[in-house]
Amino acid sequence: MGEKVTIFDTTLRDGEQSPGASMNVEEKTRVARQLARLGVDVIEAGFAFSSPGDFESVRRISHEIDGPIVCSLARAREEDVNAAWEALRGSPRPRIHTFISTSEIHLKYQFRLTRDEALKRAVEMVRLARSYVDDVEFSAMDASRTELEYLYEVIEAAVDAGAATVNIPDTVGYALPHQFGELIKGIKTNVKNIGRAVISVHCHNDLGLAVANSLSAVINGARQVECTINGIGERAGNASLEEIVMILRTRKDSLGLDTAIVTEQIYPASRLVSTITGMMVQPNKAIVGDNAFAHESGIHQDGLLKEKTTYEIMRPESVGISRSKLVLGKHSGRHAFRARLEDMGYTLGTDDLDRAFERFKLLADRKKEVFDEDLEAIVQDEVLRLEVPDRFKLLALRVSSGTDVQPSAAVEMEVDGKGVKEDGSGDGPVDAAYKTIARITGTKSQLLRYSVNAITGGTDAQGEVTVRLQEDDHIVLGQGAHPDIIVASARAYINALNRLEYKKKEKKERVV
Repeated sequence: MGEKVTIFDTTLRDGEQSPGASMNVEEKTRVARQLARLGVDVIEAGFAFSSPGDFESVRRISHEIDGPIVCSLARAREEDVNAAWEALRGSPRPRIHTFISTSEIHLKYQFRLTRDEALKRAVEMVRLARSYVDDVEFSAMDASRTELEYLYEVIEAAVDAGAATVNIPDTVGYALPHQFGELIKGIKTNVKNIGRAVISVHCHNDLGLAVANSLSAVINGARQVECTINGIGERAGNASLEEIVMILRTRKDSLGLDTAIVTEQIYPASRLVSTITGMMVQPNKAIVGDNAFAHESGIHQDGLLKEKTTYEIMRPESVGISRSKLVLGKHSGRHAFRARLEDMGYTLGTDDLDRAFERFKLLADRKKEVFDEDLEAIVQDEVLRLEVPDRFKLLALRVSSGTDVQPSAAVEMEVDGKGVKEDGSGDGPVDAAYKTIARITGTKSQLLRYSVNAITGGTDAQGEVTVRLQEDDHIVLGQGAHPDIIVASARAYINALNRLEYKKKEKKERVV
């Protein structure tokens, strides 16, 4: 392992400042447990003075979560530092993180303080925090727009007052990587007592440079990076934890640096934060996006099937993703098509493969992505030419629904040639019909997807319903069309159940 870079996670504090990303105490605690599994060194659990909810979050996380240092943010004000201490009191690894702006624009227009006043307050609050805890961090907010000599003076005074970590924020995401690296280098050269403190950086992404600036800082001597899961945070967000960590891990040969992060927990952490905040990750997001390990180009797929390192510099398993994804679409080649069919259990001769591949290309021109169920239909139609027998048939369906009645369904079906009738109810007419059909057929399948499309325009349009069912390792697609969307839904469901029965029977016969 290379020299260690400390990972300070501020998802629960700065990340939560993303519009719409607010979390309650229980949700913050769930995320904190995952951050501990991830192996972050420091969790900034909140801003204790800002609200009762944040105070309780800091208190619970600092007392319940084992492993990481737990930190509370505090402005350089006595009441903030006192609140941070009250929330952290009694916890095993507490840190108070106090800050004040140092740039002329902030001091003049926001804080209305002179430089001397800001310096005095910084020193007093670091000393107060240090009287409570051994681990104090000081941040010079808007450091990247601060006059250098004054910044050096403030940092030196904070370290003398007891700060063990000094944080250099690019608060508005203004710095360029080479400038920010030079700023860190200048601090190491010109702050006489900097050897007694860890240099930390906290970069925002307003120009899309948060990760690049953080990396430049690390290369120039910073040894703590403040970051968030999925890069969420104020305005355009913060440096992305997963990107920082995987850059250091993947390019350790060049940088000679690493972290203590359990990288296999990165994707679970990303999914949890997305689920709780409702902020979905863009598909092309590095490391954790849906397309990060997905390949559609035929050239890329061919190379990947021969040797994964041709087009992947990281293993998907290393970040907690089960495997690479070969997306079958119009850019895919014959090699990937054949490999997917073989994964599904179909080994085709040259003529059959050619015919199926031609049909696949025609379909891929119409669809963005071709699923396994589409491939199975192609093989069935073009190669095996097998007709799925209808074990289940819909004979009649009547539903009742409205604003003041419990949705119900009366279903009449033929099962193995015998008529069966059943009544049932549900949350809506489709749910009532599906639950009744499931009871009649005795299916143990799970509905994975339900989608409706209008085949034509207008209120009298015929509706086409597609469902996706799963039972054990079998996944099937069912389709149905009818002017009555409830009838179309029932037909699609029964079509899928028949396909499922056929696949189960086919597997049983292969085993025998």
